[in-house]
Amino acid sequence: MNAQRPFILCLTGSIGMGKSAVAAMLTGLGVPVFDADAAVHELQGPGGVLLDAIEAEFPGTTGPQGVDRQKLGAAVFGDNPALARLEAIVHPAVGAMRVQFLKDYADAPLIVFDIPLLYEKGGAQQLDAVVVVSAPADVQRARVLARPGMSEEKFERILALQVPDAEKREKANYVIDTGVPLAETREAV
Repeated sequence: MNAQRPFILCLTGSIGMGKSAVAAMLTGLGVPVFDADAAVHELQGPGGVLLDAIEAEFPGTTGPQGVDRQKLGAAVFGDNPALARLEAIVHPAVGAMRVQFLKDYADAPLIVFDIPLLYEKGGAQQLDAVVVVSAPADVQRARVLARPGMSEEKFERILALQVPDAEKREKANYVIDTGVPLAETREAV
């Protein structure tokens, strides 16, 4: 660890694994957490700085409330070139927010980057360690299918795009099990 900057821990995990709950636990312990998904929502929400660029590339996908996630999803899901164009708009902006977050918390001993697609999109080389949040497949499935608007088909498509949980656990420095009682997960955190 470099004494001139915080220890950078990445929090990652597949859909429905409990990453948000673990991030909230870390925040509750006073650890600064950069949430990549929240950054995207800010950038794409009402008045978001990426709206014009997204609308120019994907006409009809934005409005007064920001990005219409269903319309944008329909425009890019299953279309790798379209998804790459969207990522070319979004990823640099999220990266800039992450750099600013690091500057803002330069004196903290530990910071967490909550990056859901770390292994899918890369970026592990800038981190000191990675913690993967994991739960048994049946627990994951039940959590995800309980979400509004989620279907078996959509869940399977998302899973197909993600690095398998077992592979993420193998690559991780730490694994936190969220398929156990909450108190046990909190103790692991």
